Amino acid sequence: MQTRKFGNAPDVSVIGQGTWYIDRGDRKQAVAALRRGLDLGMGHIDTAEMYGDAEPVVAEAIAGRRDEVFLVSKVLPGNASRRGTITACERSLGRLKTDRLDCYLLHWRGAYPLDETVAAFEELVAAGKIRSWGVSNFDTDDLNELLAVAGKNKIACNQVLYHLQERAIEHAVIPWCEQHAVAVVAYSPFGHNDFPSARSKEGALLQGIADAHGVSPRQVALAFLTRRPSVLAIPKAGTSQHAADNAAAGNLVLGESDISALDTAFPRGPKPRGLPML
Repeated sequence: MQTRKFGNAPDVSVIGQGTWYIDRGDRKQAVAALRRGLDLGMGHIDTAEMYGDAEPVVAEAIAGRRDEVFLVSKVLPGNASRRGTITACERSLGRLKTDRLDCYLLHWRGAYPLDETVAAFEELVAAGKIRSWGVSNFDTDDLNELLAVAGKNKIACNQVLYHLQERAIEHAVIPWCEQHAVAVVAYSPFGHNDFPSARSKEGALLQGIADAHGVSPRQVALAFLTRRPSVLAIPKAGTSQHAADNAAAGNLVLGESDISALDTAFPRGPKPRGLPML
């Protein structure tokens, strides 16, 4: 499994493990999938207070293995005042049954001033409750404002929507993050129930590239999204087999002709007025 720089935090696995909706299915399977992911080097596990009972599921999966995990959770914007951020973090730590997070994110921009949230993050760092902090769903104007508040080398990552059919972040967000040494973390890298069908022209292309490399179409998609060294991805897996399939993408390198073909089949389109998010 390749590892990559994560802002000012330690290097993490290029393919991590998302947990949105992981509490909706079979809990034993979900725990087994996360553990299988850890076995295969996917130590980056992402969760959030918004994700229902995902944090307790993660807690069960990482029990006895905390030091193998780069653990990330998120505070909701409605809780992101200075005191509210600290309270939310402590609540997440309790649900995760751990004494620290490796990174803590503001889930999206809300009404509280960024200086309040940043002050809370820095207080949590000083207390040893988080090791780094970042954001999610921030466009470049938000990132510029955050940089002015926090200063250089403070923002570990920006977690954003990115999949084959939604490449808006390539216009400005990825270049901004690369310029400022901020990791880009792709959530929902297979889309939201809209991965290209094998019966479509685009799906057939994915299958052809997959067959040439002896891999699956989803592995090809992950390799394409993480082709730039600034980008990591956090697909969710509901079963151990899905986790193994995701992990195998961590060492897949596509050729220039593969990337060119995928770039043509899945054009990034014009720059949107706002940053897409789920």
